Amino acid sequence: MASIEARLAELGVALPTPPAPVASYVPFTVAPAGDGRLAHVSGQVSIDASGGVKGKLGAPLTLEQGQAAARLCGLNLLAQLKAACDGDLDRLVRVLKLNGFVNVAPDFDPIPAVMNGCSDLMVDVFGDAGRHARSAVGVANLPLGFAVEVDGVFLIR
Repeated sequence: MASIEARLAELGVALPTPPAPVASYVPFTVAPAGDGRLAHVSGQVSIDASGGVKGKLGAPLTLEQGQAAARLCGLNLLAQLKAACDGDLDRLVRVLKLNGFVNVAPDFDPIPAVMNGCSDLMVDVFGDAGRHARSAVGVANLPLGFAVEVDGVFLIR
């Protein structure tokens, strides 16, 4: 088993089947970038086999539910990244940037804390290579009513 796969198993993390796009886009693109290739992974929502986490943070969802939703987005990002790496997550060189969008009630403002659910997963799985730049934005609505959406840029071999 590859080392990243072993780390996922050690963390008790099973990646889902990569979700299919729900509109006119592809799940990822890969382009040359100096010592590697840039993989841009499309926004992944907080969906899982049970339907995922939908709703607005702050009403009715709690911060903890938002963090769990962001973690689901991270798992879906990793599933898409694995597909972009032809099944070999050890090709990851670095998580470069994550952009998080959080479906919020008007007065909810701990948006960065919600995104920690995804960011912490990247560091847990990839160690220092998982540390990344990040944006976290509160929005009035997300596709299909999901609580969180995250896209990312990754450097791969």
